[in-house]
Amino acid sequence: MARGMSNSIAAVILAAGKGTRMKSDLHKVLHPIAGRPMLMHLMAAVDALAPAKKVVVVGDKADQIEAALAGSAALAVQEPQLGTGHAVQQAQGALAGFTGDVLILYGDVPFVPSATMQAMVDRLNASDAPAVVVLAFEPDDALQYGRVITDGDRVVKMVEHKDASEAERAVRLCNSGLMAAKAADLFALLARVTDDNAAKEYYLVDIVNIANADGRHCAVVRTDAADVAGINSRAELAAAEAQWQAFKREEAMAGGASLRAPETVWFSWDTEIGRDVTVEPNIVFGPGVRVADGATIRAFSHIEGASIGAGCEVGPYARLRPGAVLEDKAKVGNFVEVKKAVLGRGAKANHLSYIGDATVGAGANIGAGTITCNYDGYFKYQTVIGERAFIGSNSALVAPVKIGADAIVGAGSTVTRDVMDGELRIVRAEQSVKPGWADRFHDAMRKKKAAEKKA
Repeated sequence: MARGMSNSIAAVILAAGKGTRMKSDLHKVLHPIAGRPMLMHLMAAVDALAPAKKVVVVGDKADQIEAALAGSAALAVQEPQLGTGHAVQQAQGALAGFTGDVLILYGDVPFVPSATMQAMVDRLNASDAPAVVVLAFEPDDALQYGRVITDGDRVVKMVEHKDASEAERAVRLCNSGLMAAKAADLFALLARVTDDNAAKEYYLVDIVNIANADGRHCAVVRTDAADVAGINSRAELAAAEAQWQAFKREEAMAGGASLRAPETVWFSWDTEIGRDVTVEPNIVFGPGVRVADGATIRAFSHIEGASIGAGCEVGPYARLRPGAVLEDKAKVGNFVEVKKAVLGRGAKANHLSYIGDATVGAGANIGAGTITCNYDGYFKYQTVIGERAFIGSNSALVAPVKIGADAIVGAGSTVTRDVMDGELRIVRAEQSVKPGWADRFHDAMRKKKAAEKKA
């Protein structure tokens, strides 16, 4: 549907609650799922609809939400909190002059698909022109959810659980809280909502009953319970994480990746996994990871902010930190840490090394125990290792330093000056040999120990 201003979409996201069940200094909607605040999961789905306006209704810890949004949405303050209807009313000022479709969403219901939001808008703009569209679902256990009483796809009545009769509580179709309405209808109906109920709050659902009483009709759109799962506690947060991870694992395998023990692999919201990638057990992907086709991620590795090229091998027990770039067929082995460093095509760091703030040329070999000494307590410095260079085991490369192409650094060296192309650099003390010294030492110590036992 083509939309001008009168036909455009606005999203009102409610996030004013105190979230006391989380028992946290962090606002409930900012708790992360797959490394991304739950509110930002929802905002990404909203953005797929290219809304004309976005308004987040805040209350407790508003400064945290403002900082997280960084100007990407308008803020409206609800103080005091007098119910969901009252919360939506607070967005009226931010939507002044807007005459399009308003989606009402919740910051703690983060996984509503964009397609479901669009279905609500499409139903609102259908030829029979409902006053309000309600998003409903059928949970396994209706618990304390408000009920949606329907006739076909028309809503006859909305009722909160605490105000419902036994017959109404027997209805399985439940209110998700999400709605859509034309801006003019929405705020006109909200102005007539009262707090004449058990909780003495202004219920958003009452706009449906008011519209029905006016002789207008309201419509229902149904969705899966998982799409509208709310998060109010740490346990529910963990359940949402598990739900998201299960979906991501299935998506990765459907895309051609092999997960040897899927339930032990943890993805971030933005992880990109190519085809024919093998992921062994117990892997954690933090934000900002891209893995190209044919790579192998071995067990117990932790990867964040890294780009892994085609055919690379990582781990086991490797750590790639932000800024790590492995070009095609590079290898980072067990107990190797890489940070803000590029390993060129086919370069290898197989064992027990730290490579930070460095550029490693194609085909270079980094021996076990090698460290790029990149920090002096105040500033970071670069190490540059040329193509096909060989760094012997237990070497310390004190940055800033350059190791030339085809150069060799002897094992145990501490390199503080540049090494030229093709050069051998050995930096260690001259070996001293004292024949028979160890035998004489052992004899003397044994005699001394025997004498102490007799004393």
